[in-house]
Amino acid sequence: MAARGSSAARREPQRRPEPQRRPAQQRRKPVQSQQRRPSQSRQSVVIPFPVPERQRVKRPRRRPLSREEAQRRQEIRLRQQALEEEGKELARGPIDLPFCLLVLLLMAIGLVMLLSASFPSAYYNTKNNDPTYWFVRQGIFAVMGVAGMLFIGKINYRRFRGVAKSLLYVSIFLLIFVAIPGNPFAVTVKGATRWIGVGELFNFQPSEIAKMAIVIYFSDSISKKKDLMRSFRYGILPYAALLLVTAGLVAIEPHLSGAILILGVGAALMLVGGINWAWVLGAIGAAAGMLYFALFVVGYNTSRIQYWLNPWADMRDKGYQLSQSLITIGSGGLLGVGLGKSRQKFLFLPEEHNDFIFAIICEELGLIGASVIMLLFAALILRGYWIALHARDRFGSLLVIGVTTLIAMQTFLNIGVVTGLLPTTGISLPFFSYGGTALSIQLAEMGVVLSVSRQMKPTKAG
Repeated sequence: MAARGSSAARREPQRRPEPQRRPAQQRRKPVQSQQRRPSQSRQSVVIPFPVPERQRVKRPRRRPLSREEAQRRQEIRLRQQALEEEGKELARGPIDLPFCLLVLLLMAIGLVMLLSASFPSAYYNTKNNDPTYWFVRQGIFAVMGVAGMLFIGKINYRRFRGVAKSLLYVSIFLLIFVAIPGNPFAVTVKGATRWIGVGELFNFQPSEIAKMAIVIYFSDSISKKKDLMRSFRYGILPYAALLLVTAGLVAIEPHLSGAILILGVGAALMLVGGINWAWVLGAIGAAAGMLYFALFVVGYNTSRIQYWLNPWADMRDKGYQLSQSLITIGSGGLLGVGLGKSRQKFLFLPEEHNDFIFAIICEELGLIGASVIMLLFAALILRGYWIALHARDRFGSLLVIGVTTLIAMQTFLNIGVVTGLLPTTGISLPFFSYGGTALSIQLAEMGVVLSVSRQMKPTKAG
């Protein structure tokens, strides 16, 4: 029985222990197919931060104008409108006839003397042996210059304020451009690179443009500052730096006379503009030191000083030009040898149609003729300063002073060089020396003076 019981127990399958069921809360839910739920717009949660409230500035209410204040403002507005209308009417006024006639007279005499002085050198030194070569070219530029002078004379000079900075930048760029070594457009004559041009068709000196640029820019800037000109920061520093840069670029060409003209006209405008006289005295001392260094230390000018003091020491080489100039002046005497009868112009006197044309004037017209021409220049300069005194505003007055000072300095320097009063340097005589673009620019400068003269204040008769 025991064996049967044991075999029955073997036959019965062994039951596995039932797993313990988890509570209903912990049972896994059957995985259902995930159905797409309609997208719900997410609401942004705004966290409130304490933002300080801006306090509105309570502006005071404008006080209503009284009848007197309103009337005063109306008077100021009407006065400004009247000044504008007056300026437009004055811009249509007549030009200063005496000044214009003096310019035309000097230019006509200059053309005649250029023809007389230049025909021998033009015949021997030009390709076609044309004795009128220099005269014809100068005449063409003279006609163009007169047309430009009359055209500029009709422009309201206040518009020149708008071109002051651009003209200054262009002139500085041209001065840097001509100083670039190996520049194919730079023209070198007798060791000086002062010209930009293409062959013999068109040549001009950037220093001529720089002179006028300095005049217009200084006149525009100084006329706006008034009392600030007495301070070093506003009245001295910017203008002195600009003058040193411009004159330095001209001096390295080398062109000493051009640098002197730029420094001189800039100093004159600053002086008239109202700078302190203490700075004027200091500038004169500094200019004297720089002039001594340029004349007696720099090698380019040392030989000129030596043979300026005694040109007869080497009259066949270094002192040849000045000695021949003195001989030419002495040959004229009191009345001169006659127009067109000069002997020194037959290749004895160098630059007889350019920088030393005044020596030919002295030889052909004598002391009396040369004195008459100097009196014409003096009348032109005095008339220019008279126009400056009667100009309508400060800007116009400074413009005329700058242009007139340029003509005065250039005339004095040229006559001083030709007569031996000053060391020899390359500077032309206005309206007389050969140079087409220089003549055109000079006539354009005269047009600026005529433009200012159209708006002069009425003068009392007597």
